[in-house]
Amino acid sequence: MTKLSVNINKIATLRNSRGGNTPNVVQFAKDVQEFGAEGVTIHPRPDERHIRYQDAYDLKPIVYTEYNIEGNPIPKFVDMVLNIKPTQVTLVPDAIDAITSNSGWDTIKHKDFLTEVISEFKRNNIRTSIFLDPDLKQVEGAKATGADRIELYTEAYAHQYNLGNEKAINPYTECALMSNELGLGVNAGHDLSLENIKFFKDNIPGLLEVSIGHALISESLYLGIENVVQMYLHKLK
Repeated sequence: MTKLSVNINKIATLRNSRGGNTPNVVQFAKDVQEFGAEGVTIHPRPDERHIRYQDAYDLKPIVYTEYNIEGNPIPKFVDMVLNIKPTQVTLVPDAIDAITSNSGWDTIKHKDFLTEVISEFKRNNIRTSIFLDPDLKQVEGAKATGADRIELYTEAYAHQYNLGNEKAINPYTECALMSNELGLGVNAGHDLSLENIKFFKDNIPGLLEVSIGHALISESLYLGIENVVQMYLHKLK
């Protein structure tokens, strides 16, 4: 079964909008694990507009499933990851002013940089994943950096699927097949939802993990977080 990692950035956004500590990010991470989630994902940004760097440290002792920290590997981020040693670090080339992640790495252009960063993480026994657009050349480039996994950036799929274009899955399937051949693990995330997750999972061979935040939290406003986590787990079986 594909693992479900819940991205809790939106909980931090809600907390930060009023100050204080409600909702409590640490308690929420405990709860989603109790409800069946097999991982917790956070994506701290330099301006700390949602998840704060301190949150990353506070979550370390309570995440007993998989702890996935996403972000652009600027020096502050690299130092934090090396101190915390999460299960997995996912490298994302997001600009400082980006509202959310909007592109994958150019693994060919940035090969030397990525190789250096990944080598440091792997020396510390941290699994590495690279956020990628569904492009076969970029998958090959990811392999050359020494990464353990890729995370397919699924916004384009989600948008086209909503329009009824099921063929939008094809480049993702091709990238997954190549990744399997190269020995790269396959993760995925961005705009996956209860509506589109099953079709995606059914067409991505060897899909190891999905990271879902915005849709899952939004759906939970209507259906309840425990119920929504179980609904995702059912669709991922």
